[in-house]
This record gives sequence, structure tokens and C-alpha cells, in this order.
Amino acid sequence: MENIAILAQLIVSISVIIVWVFRFDNIVEEFKHYGISDLLRNIVGASKISLATILIVGTYYQMNDLLVATSLIMAFLMICAQYFHIKAKNPWSKFVPSFVLLVLSLFIATFNYGVL
Repeated sequence: MENIAILAQLIVSISVIIVWVFRFDNIVEEFKHYGISDLLRNIVGASKISLATILIVGTYYQMNDLLVATSLIMAFLMICAQYFHIKAKNPWSKFVPSFVLLVLSLFIATFNYGVL
């Protein structure tokens, strides 16, 4: 189960970094479409990249409490993404990535909390 949790951490981290670093132009368009300010976009981006970094570091060091908090914050941000997809009436295909990352983030939190 620990290997699955580590894999989940890597999937969430790498996905977030790819989207927020290498596909940033797409993020700019989406946030404009949702009517969200550049400042908030940059805060969300910096937060997600920081959280992704902690998740990667957490694969090497046992930091269960920090990983629980980090993954719950990431899950909250993914819930926010779901909200804005609903608000913008996006097609279901736009919902899937943030939903998968939401589920993986909740799994990481649950595992590191000691429930699984």
C-alpha cells in the first residue's frame, strides 16, 4: 500500500508541475475564462507548485503529518477547480483531470493519516 501512496504522490506532483509550468499558457486562458484575477492565479500556481514539491520530497522522507496537510490543501484546490468547471459549464472532459487529482490527494491524506 505504501508503494501505491508514493505513486499517487508522484502522479499528483508531476501532473501539477506539467500543467503549471509547461502548459502555463493554457492556465492563463482558463483563468481569464473563469474571470479570476492574475494575482489569484499566481497565488494558486505558486501554492500548487509548492505543494507538489512537498509531495515529491515526502516520497523520500517520512513526514506523515505534513503530507496529510499538504494533500488536503491540494484536495481543496482541486475541489475549487471542480467548482469553476461547473460554473463555466465546461464539458465533462475538463472535469476529469482535477477529479482524479482530488481522489488521489484524498487517498494520500488517508494513507498518511494512518487510516489505510
